[in-house]
Amino acid sequence: MAAAALVETSAGKDVIAEGLLDLLKPAIQQLDLHVHSVRESQVELREHIDNLATELCRINEHQKVALDLDPYVKKLLNARRRVVLVNNILQNAQERLRRLNHNVAKETARRKTMLEASGVFTSRSPSKP
Repeated sequence: MAAAALVETSAGKDVIAEGLLDLLKPAIQQLDLHVHSVRESQVELREHIDNLATELCRINEHQKVALDLDPYVKKLLNARRRVVLVNNILQNAQERLRRLNHNVAKETARRKTMLEASGVFTSRSPSKP
């Protein structure tokens, strides 16, 4: 009897875990898409900063009037460095999120298989309560 109660408690926990996974999975996928989008836009921003810095250097070399653009170029390069840093942080966070999502899916599948093998978990169709 204690074993049956333990199996039911374990099954209840697995059902809750699966419910939480079903609840969180769309949010994790949406977050992953947004992080990917931000990373793409940062790469594009970095390219624009590089092009602008190159263009400012070119203008400065061909300028007949002594106009010091070096501080602006330095500011652009500093902004580029920060964009690269944020991009690296986002990339690391996205990789951790991907691994977490993979591990949760793997654990859920393992538990579901274990429950089905023990005969405790029975699949119910949505039309039958």
